[in-house]
Amino acid sequence: MSEFRVRVEGERAYLLRYATLQLRDAAAAEDAVQETLLAALAGETGFAGRSNLRTWLTGILKHKIVDAIRRMSRETAVGTDEEFDALFDERGHWIDMPRAWTDPDASLEQKEFFAVLEECLARLPAKTSQAFMLREHMGLETTDICKELSVTPTHVWVLLHRARLALRMCLETNWFGRT
Repeated sequence: MSEFRVRVEGERAYLLRYATLQLRDAAAAEDAVQETLLAALAGETGFAGRSNLRTWLTGILKHKIVDAIRRMSRETAVGTDEEFDALFDERGHWIDMPRAWTDPDASLEQKEFFAVLEECLARLPAKTSQAFMLREHMGLETTDICKELSVTPTHVWVLLHRARLALRMCLETNWFGRT
């Protein structure tokens, strides 16, 4: 077994965790990781070592995830998000104001925070989570998210707004509100 293959396979656990967080479907995540590993091994000559191996593999995986989301969006029905409307009064203001967070930057450095964040993301409706991860984690523009999820720009903004609200509430309850 070549050294390159050993190094690529050594990143499998990281890639699987990344894909599972993005796709929220263990089977789809496994498929995306397998496709990534095959593409990486087939394209070994394309890896010139100018970047970190994990960075290179994650770049390949991102494309595989987008393909998987595209496939999944054609197969799944759109869910409703009415529970988020209950957070606001008739004027659109918060019913219960969010608590002040002490130091979000310090929280980001803690592994436990990411576990709570993953749990909060898993609680979101699938399309809401996908829109959030495509925008905030993968850095896609609204037009690209529209294409991937087969929704309008207005719907993307609604999904992002709802995702941010839900994540804020979940993190306040499960991370920042802990004593």
